This record gives sequence, structure tokens and C-alpha cells, in this order.
Amino acid sequence: MTGSGRDCPVADLLIEPMRREDVSEVLAIEVASFSLPWTEEMFAAELGPGTLAGMLVARVPAAGTPPPVVGYICVWLVSDELHINNLAVHPRWRKRGIARALLQAALRHGREGGAHTAFLEVRVSNVAAQALYRQFDFEPVGVRPRYYTHPLEDALIMRRTGL
Repeated sequence: MTGSGRDCPVADLLIEPMRREDVSEVLAIEVASFSLPWTEEMFAAELGPGTLAGMLVARVPAAGTPPPVVGYICVWLVSDELHINNLAVHPRWRKRGIARALLQAALRHGREGGAHTAFLEVRVSNVAAQALYRQFDFEPVGVRPRYYTHPLEDALIMRRTGL
């Protein structure tokens, strides 16, 4: 890698189910990524038995032992729909294809679970995330006014059919 390593894909990326012991690393990414982050209790509830949640983490084995969590995605599988609730990558590891790999894994999880459609909400100002989702054939289908707080902002609802 040259320079800062940004924009260089991670060659050796491991994506696996999130474990309870991953929550502290996930929380650090969450706090660095969102103005109103999820809490430890929220992640713990998603990891509990009998939930609809699917939670994946991305690790870079070459970055240390144990391999650090560099990103995560949280989804719900509800009937034949996949709901993407949260996707974030550690600021140091952004622009290396990690979000793309996590989204691919989540869509595969949904397809294997019988989902035919995927939904998500994204801030209307988050054009980078919208561009990523459009690359995966997500299309805008509506707006949720004043959906986000801190700062107050509308959410763009995006949908992908045919997982």
C-alpha cells in the first residue's frame, strides 16, 4: 500500500456473524459514524435469542491479532423483506470496499432467508451512501419527513427488488 492506503481494497477481509464480545469495537465505530449512535443495550438486544436480526462484522486479519472489527451491518429479516438498519465502517478503513462487502453479505443473508425485497433509510444529505446503494440497484421510493434527529433531517427510503 502506498500513501494512506485509502481507496485501496482490502484483499483479505473476513465477514462473520457479530458476537457479544464484538460490541465494544462496534460501538466505537458507531460513535465515530453517527450523530445519534445506537447504545450497547441496543446492540445487545439485537444479538439476543429469538430476534429477527442478522448482524455481521468485517475483520482484517492482517491488521492484528485478534483481527480488529473494521465495519458492521445490522439487518432484520421480516417475512420476505430484508431491512437494512445500520451499516458503518471505521473512519480509518473507509473507501476500501468494506461497506460494499458487508452489503453484499447482508443481501446474500436475506436471499438465503427467503427475502425478495430489501429496504433501507438514508439521510437525504448522505450522497456517498446513496451512491453505494444505487450501485446495488436500490432505488428511491419515498421520503420519511423529519426521520432523523441530531440534526433533524428527512430520510430517503430506498428499495431493491429481486435479491
